[in-house]
Amino acid sequence: MKLSTKIGLGLGALGVSAMLAMPAWAQAAAAAGPIFNPTPEQQATMVNKGDVAWMAISSAIVLMMSVPALGLFYGGLVRTKNMLSVLMQVFMCVSVIALIWVCYGYSMAFSQGSTPFVGGFSKAFLAGVSPSTYAATFSNNVYLPEYVYVIFQMTFACITPALIVGSFAERVKFTPLIIFLVLWATLVYFPIAHMVWFWQGPDFLKGSTAPNGLMWQWGALDFAGGTVVHINAGIAGMMGCLVMGKRIGYGKEPMPPHSLTMTMIGASLLWVGWFGFNAGSNLEANAFMTLPFINTFVATAAAAVSWALCDQVVHGKPSMLGAASGAVAGLVAITPACGFIAPMTSIILGLLVSPLCFFFVSTVKNKFGYDDSLDVFGVHCIGGIFGAMMTGVFADPALGGQGFIDYTVFPSVAGAYDMTAQVITQFKAVCVTLVWSGGVSLILFFLLDKTIGLRPSAEVELEGLDLNEHGERAYNY
Repeated sequence: MKLSTKIGLGLGALGVSAMLAMPAWAQAAAAAGPIFNPTPEQQATMVNKGDVAWMAISSAIVLMMSVPALGLFYGGLVRTKNMLSVLMQVFMCVSVIALIWVCYGYSMAFSQGSTPFVGGFSKAFLAGVSPSTYAATFSNNVYLPEYVYVIFQMTFACITPALIVGSFAERVKFTPLIIFLVLWATLVYFPIAHMVWFWQGPDFLKGSTAPNGLMWQWGALDFAGGTVVHINAGIAGMMGCLVMGKRIGYGKEPMPPHSLTMTMIGASLLWVGWFGFNAGSNLEANAFMTLPFINTFVATAAAAVSWALCDQVVHGKPSMLGAASGAVAGLVAITPACGFIAPMTSIILGLLVSPLCFFFVSTVKNKFGYDDSLDVFGVHCIGGIFGAMMTGVFADPALGGQGFIDYTVFPSVAGAYDMTAQVITQFKAVCVTLVWSGGVSLILFFLLDKTIGLRPSAEVELEGLDLNEHGERAYNY
């Protein structure tokens, strides 16, 4: 008997044994097909250990994107006297947002609300969440323990407000910043996350009249956070940059990055962590997970090469700063598209996004004279908008894309794709995010500036935030 035959017979015997060991209802369900509206007891049998392990690992490496990756990336770009302040801002942002996430953020973002704009407080302080509750994936009858979903989404909630601090790095007081980030997460991030990502799951959507998230109901495609993370943070950063004004000496004296070595290390760790960000957003360790994984790889590589070429053409030399910036631009652009488009169109996306972001961080920024310290608007907001819009184009099956799944039928099936209609939907989602995040952020920054003040004194800013805000130096040599 061949080894393959032995293995096949062995697996067959195991399958029969497993089938016989299943409860009667489970045996019937296996024969009849997917279960509509499964009970928690049934959901418990629909959890795959591989999915749980993959999501736990993805959560850990997305956390790595914030600490230390984003801290190092941003820290290397500022001057030596402000390095520690940036590290502290990112580190404490993660710590504070993690706490409010489990207190009420998860409930606001991912519980059923009475409107499509925000969830309720039924899961505040993780009420009703336990190892015996489950979260839906994108497949019929496949579930995750709800705790692992809480953890995974918590890492997104932590990094998004941390991105904002790069827009006004080197000129913001610590305490007002933390107050802003808490208010912003509450009034902007949690509602936007709900509007884009909240739905009832593939086993419960058919025939339901309960509201899903606004942009989910529209059919907006955002696989891993183009609107929720990058456009959201980028426009908020721009509002802060405008309210606080320019750094002292901006445009009159050089302000070079103090350590491009740290910036390169940070960018590299971001690239690695982004596989958890994008491929982890598949929520399952199945064959489809490989698509966002490879797309994240090649789009980023293409964008890094493209920005280096822009540097070569404009400045005569390719720069490390440019390559790192290009890599981040590629990561941003592929985020909403990674699960919907093909690898070759991902390369095109990466090649195109860098010249666009390059234009904004150089020509547009110089033309209008705003001081977006670390180019959060030019890379995250502009790159996020470009990625979100091109998702509507490249997701078309005619261009090798995946289209979308129609979950209003059970079991779910592939939907009929209309590129024009999808691009219009993407545009609407982008506009809602820009208006909501930009408007609320502007109001919050303005109120904080007029009450407790956002900027340190000129003397403190000139001496550096490290000593004055935290009583420490990043380097003691």
